[in-house]
Amino acid sequence: MYNCTVIDGFVNFVKSRDGIADKSALIKAVQQSYHMTKDRSVYYNEYFAVRFCTASSRSFGNTVLSLSTLQKYDKNPFVICLVTPTKNYLMLANATFLRKVSHSSQALRTDNIKGSFNGSDIMRDFEGISNEPENFEFLFTTHENYTFTENLERLVEATNNIHPTGKRFAPTAAQTECIKKSVERAISFLSSDEYNALNKDLQKRVNDVSSEIAIAAFIDNVNIRGRIIEYLITSPADSRTNLIDALHSGSPLPEIRTADELGDYNCEFEKYNTATDIKTKVLFLSSNPKGYNIDKLLSFLSKEKSVYLIYVVAIDKNKKISTRLCSMYNRQLLTGTRIIKHWAGRNSRGVTQYDGSALENIVSDFDIKIDSEAATHFIERCLNE
Repeated sequence: MYNCTVIDGFVNFVKSRDGIADKSALIKAVQQSYHMTKDRSVYYNEYFAVRFCTASSRSFGNTVLSLSTLQKYDKNPFVICLVTPTKNYLMLANATFLRKVSHSSQALRTDNIKGSFNGSDIMRDFEGISNEPENFEFLFTTHENYTFTENLERLVEATNNIHPTGKRFAPTAAQTECIKKSVERAISFLSSDEYNALNKDLQKRVNDVSSEIAIAAFIDNVNIRGRIIEYLITSPADSRTNLIDALHSGSPLPEIRTADELGDYNCEFEKYNTATDIKTKVLFLSSNPKGYNIDKLLSFLSKEKSVYLIYVVAIDKNKKISTRLCSMYNRQLLTGTRIIKHWAGRNSRGVTQYDGSALENIVSDFDIKIDSEAATHFIERCLNE
């Protein structure tokens, strides 16, 4: 979880000591002011961890840390503080922001975490966003979407030049035409009785577990929180009994397995086949949720009658739940949808990510409309990635 107050204070504290040119002195000052515990070369508290390095300039290629050590702190912002003669530079080095592992990494596998990363392995730019303190909140809430295991798989591929396992979807001419017509299908569906039926169905499912959703909203881990709320809404009543009991009693949560599919809830109608992705937005927490795999989306939209939807479930600090069912082409959502190539792998078009503010706007001031020109441009961009 990202604590703006603490991390902004730390950033300003370090900036106020630009030119200190003494790593030991800066470490001592930070350790005392932020009650940091020392773990070899890492200093940490409950909000963030930091590794101090020195260099003559902002560019540095020294070995920073072992990947296995980073794993211990990856759930919180992991900050590199680079002390140079004139200025102290800060950047995030969570696993999402590593290109590869460099040092002693020949044996790196998903079941054998070996090797260290260098300063040059840390991204200075993530999908057009500079890895600098003013963007830390956005960057870390992006990182929260991915588990360490997911990042590890990417790093193994990048480090050892392993051929990617993903398969890029290659549509035929007829499939491409069907994909492009998905904009028209979405517009038609939103004005149909089927849309109202699906919306009522989902709303009833939310109402049935509203107290449990309100409890789950306070789970810190964004991936676990999302999976639990998705499972509560989509699973049969008899299969969620243990989870509901655990949420109310505060006992350890049972393992929740959700399918890694495009949609969390699929429904077939006479004229439409819908896949709905459930996205949770906790309104009192910063988040920029992961969207969809573009190749999976295109494969689905290449089929007749396919309509892809997003169901936003928002919870405020008073545990009030609000929901909205919208198209992936909804103009409020589309303006807040970005394509992330970094997480694509070498054999994929990439994935998408939503701006948390776009989800909030959909809930607070919903506009159901689709801008067909913008939607067509977006899906053509996806096809051409």
